[in-house]
Amino acid sequence: MESKNLSPSTFIGVKGNEIISFGSGQPDLPPPKQVYEILPTYRDFKYGLIQGQLNLRQSLAEQYPQSTVDSFVITNGASEALDLTLRALANKEGKNKILLPRPYYYSYPFMVKFSGMEPVYTNLIEGRIDFDDFQEKVQGCKAVIINSPSNPTGRVESIKTLKQIEKITDDLGVYILSDEVYKDLIYERENYLIKGSHVVTINSFSKTFAMCGFRVGYLWSLDQELVNKIIEIKTHTSMNTNILGQEMAFEATKVPRDFIDNQIKIWKQRRDMIYEGLVNLGLDLWKPEGAFYVFPEIKDPRNFVWNMFKQHKVITYLGEWFGADNRVRFSYALDTEKIEEGLKRVEKYLKD
Repeated sequence: MESKNLSPSTFIGVKGNEIISFGSGQPDLPPPKQVYEILPTYRDFKYGLIQGQLNLRQSLAEQYPQSTVDSFVITNGASEALDLTLRALANKEGKNKILLPRPYYYSYPFMVKFSGMEPVYTNLIEGRIDFDDFQEKVQGCKAVIINSPSNPTGRVESIKTLKQIEKITDDLGVYILSDEVYKDLIYERENYLIKGSHVVTINSFSKTFAMCGFRVGYLWSLDQELVNKIIEIKTHTSMNTNILGQEMAFEATKVPRDFIDNQIKIWKQRRDMIYEGLVNLGLDLWKPEGAFYVFPEIKDPRNFVWNMFKQHKVITYLGEWFGADNRVRFSYALDTEKIEEGLKRVEKYLKD
């Protein structure tokens, strides 16, 4: 395999005793014990409700303002929630463009195109939205995707900017798709929930509760017409979401906040270690305020990613997959010993 063929699938699922993976976007921390204590006695393996199991939706409705169980659809991860929402919006008359921040999560442009719509981009400044550029480009769009905290940058949008986005999109009748899968992993402040009649909030149990493989996500919206359209599409595509995963997710909704707070301390320690380590190696990068990614500038990133893997057994992700050709994404979802060893290998590569 040559470096020119690099793609995310080159590294997804790759493991080995000597491999240090800064690639994976999944937490290495264990899920709360409550989610798997149900396994020995669980026996319900029939089809479930297309919209999602009632107990889980009832529990989520207590977390979101003005909500009922009908405000939610439980999906196969946040990815299906976003995919279904985009397809439902594509069926609405009007504009055909979706505004994306750049850098973006690498699946966003593909999902927009798969839905039959066109992605357009607002370039970030220091990893955050430039509202002047956003305000100009949103005029011609049906919806915008907001991702805060961000994958790949780890940056958190200011509340001031989010409120400006709320207002202008409301005035224009533009939908906000708020991807908040890292909302519980913010180091600087509490998450700000974007509100409005044309807002779709997308979340999952993968990052907060380390349940990636169970593929349980959800969307929340007060636009009941849109929610009903999404249910119609799901009825004829994936049908119900994993029943066992939903029951485990329901147990996760009852976990005390202390569980999340303790995990944030670990993530923050790792953030500080990798950020300071890369800065000490002379790399230019933004300091993350949430999620678990750093996104440094790297000279000749394609060769860096390929040679780090082949010569030093270190996995990193190309910035060009995220719309940033001069950067490389590091995930710090691994223990401090591996971060330390990985930084040593990066240092050796840079010196060589």
